[in-house]
Amino acid sequence: MDGQLAETLPAPESTLQAEKASFLKQPKAVWATALAAVFAFMGIGLVDPILPAIATNLDASPSEVSLLFTSYFLVTALAMLITGFVSSRIGGKKTLLIGLAVIVVFSSLSGMSASVGELVGFRAGWGLGNALFVATALAVIVGVASGGAGTAIILYEAALGLGISLGPLLGALLGGWQWRAPFFGTAVLMAAAFIALIALLPKTPLPERKVRLRDPLLALGHKGLRTTAASGLFYNYGFFTILAFTPFILGMDAYGIGGVFFGWGVAVAVFSVFVAPPLQARFGAVKVLTGTLFLLMLDLAGLGLAAGHSVPAVVVLVIGAGALLGVNNTIYTELAMGVSDSPRPVASSGYNFVRWMGGALAPFAAAQLGEHFGPQVPFFAGAVAMAVAILVAVGGRSYLSSHEPHVV
Repeated sequence: MDGQLAETLPAPESTLQAEKASFLKQPKAVWATALAAVFAFMGIGLVDPILPAIATNLDASPSEVSLLFTSYFLVTALAMLITGFVSSRIGGKKTLLIGLAVIVVFSSLSGMSASVGELVGFRAGWGLGNALFVATALAVIVGVASGGAGTAIILYEAALGLGISLGPLLGALLGGWQWRAPFFGTAVLMAAAFIALIALLPKTPLPERKVRLRDPLLALGHKGLRTTAASGLFYNYGFFTILAFTPFILGMDAYGIGGVFFGWGVAVAVFSVFVAPPLQARFGAVKVLTGTLFLLMLDLAGLGLAAGHSVPAVVVLVIGAGALLGVNNTIYTELAMGVSDSPRPVASSGYNFVRWMGGALAPFAAAQLGEHFGPQVPFFAGAVAMAVAILVAVGGRSYLSSHEPHVV
């Protein structure tokens, strides 16, 4: 266990500088996988700019449309329990390709939906492909990247941030023309990623030990990983309250919503890659995590006060939240990958199973709260979720201490 922790702990400044120097010097396979991950993460925010248009064209309420997120993340969360089982038997490359193929099929079907029910169902299938790809991509990047696990995680978070920022932009550009177009555009991008991985990613070796279906749940028996996952669940509730509910209160067309969430996504990307690592190295994971969660709580409370009263204030607070979310994304990933003695893919599967449940619950719950109690209440509920995330992290800080970085 000590050896694995030493491998994943953030290193002293000299090692961090060496990792930064090697950040761009990666094999083609790493860039191909990272690019495919960008396309996969674009699917998360792709529907944001077209949510109002979907509601109008398919005669659906905001809560019905929010099920596009709920079905997607619920299936993603559940499928996380089988990704390690599958990839340890057929290999990482085949698992990635199957995930991409599933996304191509279901994103195409989403574009042909005749009702909101069909669209919700096809997004659920899309979530299965997303789980197979996303969970395996991190393990593959860690396995083939040069510069250590820290560099690999930063590369992964860069792909996540870039994908989250470009998703709303693509959704706006294509959705402003026709609401079905973003789904077909995603299918084309994922097909291109499929071809790139076939050409550039070498066959990945099978692990020495096959992962059992129960291993991700057993991994959560580790108090540090369980604390990280539980805090991440409430954190994701706030994250996806902002992402899924805000489009309905902006009163903008697809281009306006896409522009706001492009700015939000850029903030996520920049702060996850360039701000989170030095903050963690300077202050430690737990202090940075609880500090940014506290600021997110204030941000969500501010959104609650501004909702229905000031669109400019909502825009500023949404983009500001992106910066805080970017920092926390990196910290949570670092903790999940290194805080326990489980193999990284197994720990990642257990952690993602729990935290994506927050992403599944938040969109529908926020829409229901907004419809019945007003647009302010969903954000206040998100602020309460941040408070719970802080309490969980602080209560389990002793279990996270083994992952504290060298403070410089």
